[in-house]
Amino acid sequence: MIVTYADIDGFRNLSGISFEPDPKYNIIVGPNAQGKTNLLEAMWILSGCRSFRGSKEKDFICLTGNRMCSKIKLRDSVREQKIIYEMIKSAASPKQITLNGVKQKGTRALFDVFKCIAFIPDDVEIIKGSPEKRRNFVDMAASQLNPVFVVHIAKHNAIMNQRNALLKGIMQGTTSPDILEIWDRQAAHEGSVISYMRNEYVAKINEICGRLYRTISGGEEELELEYRSNVFRAEDFGTPCGNEAYERYYQKLRETSDYDIRTGSTHTGVNRDEIVIRINGVSARDFGSQGQVKSAALVMKLAQAEIFTKRCKDSPVIFLDDVMGELDENRQRFVFDIIKDMQVFLTTPNESALLPEIKGKILRISEGRITEETDNVSSYRE
Repeated sequence: MIVTYADIDGFRNLSGISFEPDPKYNIIVGPNAQGKTNLLEAMWILSGCRSFRGSKEKDFICLTGNRMCSKIKLRDSVREQKIIYEMIKSAASPKQITLNGVKQKGTRALFDVFKCIAFIPDDVEIIKGSPEKRRNFVDMAASQLNPVFVVHIAKHNAIMNQRNALLKGIMQGTTSPDILEIWDRQAAHEGSVISYMRNEYVAKINEICGRLYRTISGGEEELELEYRSNVFRAEDFGTPCGNEAYERYYQKLRETSDYDIRTGSTHTGVNRDEIVIRINGVSARDFGSQGQVKSAALVMKLAQAEIFTKRCKDSPVIFLDDVMGELDENRQRFVFDIIKDMQVFLTTPNESALLPEIKGKILRISEGRITEETDNVSSYRE
């Protein structure tokens, strides 16, 4: 999969950006606060995912503007497609998304079309952050392999919102507790499916992460990932996800229902899962050094890209936001060897810090505009 054309205007500080990306490497160069990361983000949102910065949609439009528009054309092994994401502050319906000329109700369809993986400095939060960070990483990565997973997550989130509202009503005496069973049955079904899919994905990525981390550490350290379900034991996943699993999940919800009613929130289920990450058998979150944490996060993203490429016909598009320049030559080459056959967009304040074999197109950005495009990077950088 490659992006063949990009047109962005009014997204944060970006103005009048239009270019045809190189099918391999696109190096976005400029000082800080000139729009390098904004350019990656403006393309990233066309994947149907939330901003990798955690930004709200209203923040996409320039503070002094009224409209933003981000367009790309991309080609996979089957055909070329076009995605347009437009927002207008003053419009009654401020957001409009079209896929191949057809208006979309939301971003769901985009997730099936544009597959990309972003490497950002905040990826260390996958290791050091809250369990929610690790759950979100696994859920997004697994959803790229099987978009049906997104549907189960959306259903579960909606059920949890209803259940928690119901719990508050029961706590306040305005709602009958008998209704709780209806929502618990639905939560048990969706939660079980999510648990099994998370367990399957963590098993896959654990094997690859172990191999990659041994390589990046020179064979001196071992990285291990373990899915720790709030409901199921490891041996429970030996049987298929079905009625037995649904009933086990339902009974767990019933066990804590009195406590849930007293507190007005749900304390059992996939919203309490953890993905444990260990280096040499020790918690990376609690005891990992800065270098170990960065390497572990990098390896997890690389493993995500490798799994996707092996499973699907097309490789994902790779976004590297100020990542390569922070790596030494050995680690840069380690990353390069894995993503060298994928289309890459990377940002850096100084292209001379990159490996000489990273050849493609340089896009120089200043004050939200591309000031210069240069092909044949090798000759330009010599």
